[in-house]
Amino acid sequence: MSLSNIFLILGAGVVAGFINTLAGGGSLLTMPALIFLGLPSAMANGTNRIALLVQNIVAVGNFKRKGFFDWKLGIMLAIPAVVGSLIGAKLAINLPDELFNRILAVVMIVVLILILWQPQQRYFKNISKELTPNRKILAIISFFLVGIYGGFIQGGVGFIIILFLSLLTGMSLVRINSIKVMVIVIYTISSLLVFILNGKVNWILGLVLAIGNGIGAWLGSSFAVAKGDKWIKVILAIVMIIMSARLLGIFNF
Repeated sequence: MSLSNIFLILGAGVVAGFINTLAGGGSLLTMPALIFLGLPSAMANGTNRIALLVQNIVAVGNFKRKGFFDWKLGIMLAIPAVVGSLIGAKLAINLPDELFNRILAVVMIVVLILILWQPQQRYFKNISKELTPNRKILAIISFFLVGIYGGFIQGGVGFIIILFLSLLTGMSLVRINSIKVMVIVIYTISSLLVFILNGKVNWILGLVLAIGNGIGAWLGSSFAVAKGDKWIKVILAIVMIIMSARLLGIFNF
C-alpha cells in the first residue's frame, strides 16, 4: 500500500469519525474510499467496521469522561440491536445496495425535518426523559430494526438512531449521541464477526482507517459536549443534505 493511499484512508477516517460521532453517514465517505482502492463492496463493508468499532469505543470513552454515560439504557437498546445486526450482516455478504441507498436518502431527509422541526418539543413539551414501559417496548422493537440495518449497510445508521431516540425521549442531542455510540460499539462487534468469518475484512486498510476514525471520534465527541445541540444541528443539516443528494443521484463525488 502506497503512502498516498495511507494518507487517503487516514484522512477519510478522521472526517468520517467526526461526522459519525456528531450525526452519521461517515461510512458513505469511507466505503467509496475503500472501494476506490480496489476492495470488493462486501469486503469494504466488513473492513469499514473495524474503524467503526474503534471510533465508537473512543467516543464512548470521551463521552463518559465528560459525564455523558447511560450504560443501563445503552445496554437495554444494544441487546435487540445485536440480534438484528447478526441478521443484517448475513444479508450484507452479497449486498445489492442501489435501492437501499435511495431508501437511506429518504430516511435522512425525514430525520433532518424532525430534528430541525422538533415536534416532540412543540407538541410534547412535558415528555419524560425516561422511557415509560410502552415506550421501552417501542424502543426494543426500533433498535432490533436498527441492528438489522446497521448489520446490513451501516451507512447512515446514526441518523436512524437519532430519529428513534428523538421521538421516544426528550433527551438532548448530546445525550442521544452518547447513547448512539454505545449501542453501535456493542452491535458492531457481532456484525464484524460475521464479516471476519466470511473472509470479508482487509486488516491493514481496516487498522489504518481505524486510527483516522478514532481521531475523528475524539474530536467529534469533544465538539458535541463543548458546543451543544445548536452546532450538532448545523452539522446534521449539512451532512444529511449532502448525503441525501448524493444517494438520490443529484450529483456524484
